[in-house]
Amino acid sequence: MPDEKLHVYAFRLRPGEDLKAGIEKAVRENNIVAGWVATGVGSLTDYSIRFANQPDAATGKGHFEIVSLTGTISVNGSHLHLSISDSSGTTLGGHLMPGCKIYTTAEIVLQSTGRYSFTREKDGSTPWEELQVKER
Repeated sequence: MPDEKLHVYAFRLRPGEDLKAGIEKAVRENNIVAGWVATGVGSLTDYSIRFANQPDAATGKGHFEIVSLTGTISVNGSHLHLSISDSSGTTLGGHLMPGCKIYTTAEIVLQSTGRYSFTREKDGSTPWEELQVKER
């Protein structure tokens, strides 16, 4: 019988660390097979976000607050979205890409369960590898 217990992983990323790389490291170190981002707050000096239906990431430098971080996570592939705001409150968001550098902190809480297995596979519904959820 699979472990259906909820597992919680909380950690802090420090100045200069990469947001996506830090999350992926925690996923690998904890061998998370089916998880999600419970919450994430902090600040960035650099962002790299791919906006909807665009082939490449948009980048920028400055000081930004992380106002939303969400997604599914797995050692088999993750899908993360990020929203940030600048000093005037202008907010932008999209697909989290490598290159988001922490300014002062990023406080991240991940959760997972052993009930499911998340994979990413082409299933014919789109041209991309999409989330496949399987009971264990």
